[in-house]
Amino acid sequence: MRIYERYTADEIKGFGLLGAMPEHVGIIMDGNGRWATKRLTPRSFGHRAGMEALHEIVREAHCLGIKALTVYAFSTENWQRPVQEVNALFGLLTEYFEREIDELDANGVRIIALGDLEPFPAKVKACMVEAINRTAGNSGLNFCIAINYGSRAEIVRAVKRIVESGAAAEDIGEQAISDNLYTAGLPELDLIIRTAGEQRLSNFLLWQAAYAEFVFTPVLWPDFTPAEFRSCLAEYMKRTRRFGKVME
Repeated sequence: MRIYERYTADEIKGFGLLGAMPEHVGIIMDGNGRWATKRLTPRSFGHRAGMEALHEIVREAHCLGIKALTVYAFSTENWQRPVQEVNALFGLLTEYFEREIDELDANGVRIIALGDLEPFPAKVKACMVEAINRTAGNSGLNFCIAINYGSRAEIVRAVKRIVESGAAAEDIGEQAISDNLYTAGLPELDLIIRTAGEQRLSNFLLWQAAYAEFVFTPVLWPDFTPAEFRSCLAEYMKRTRRFGKVME
């Protein structure tokens, strides 16, 4: 089991990270299938390699002092994939938490699920719920897993929750919607990284991404190393965020 130690200011400066660190980073982990195809192996090999990459990026996010990391693990559209591939993903998800939970918990990582867990097989759901409950009191990195997640469905759910609460129309504003999203209570989303060269959101954190910065990299997710992660952070730190305002 590894204990994650925060990088010192000098180490962070040595990485070329010279601006304000994002508090909340979202990652669309794309390219597992292509990674496997290039190696003439089944897609499941790519997903397993992607799991290993995730292990390193979670650790890196913690060491850099990032407050929240949200990864797109399984979308509402992914149910349309071949059953064999979906089952393999479920198996890897269960394996990940069975293998990683002690280390994550020991390092104060808090696990949060974004999405509806009800449709998952009992073992997968139980594994997720156990990890969420076990780490609920932790105060380190918020590790958010978007699973059976779709942002449009999330927004619809938020609106329904507001209506069901009996709120008057004039009381429904942006804050009310934000407070009923899965991400309620988390820092505002600062940066979205998408790997494998694609340049779209794919129904990921649409509301939260309103003023987020985007970094797209051609690197396939299994090849996305901590160094690549820091390179994306460095690109973010070069930018001036205006939030719609004119900067002098």
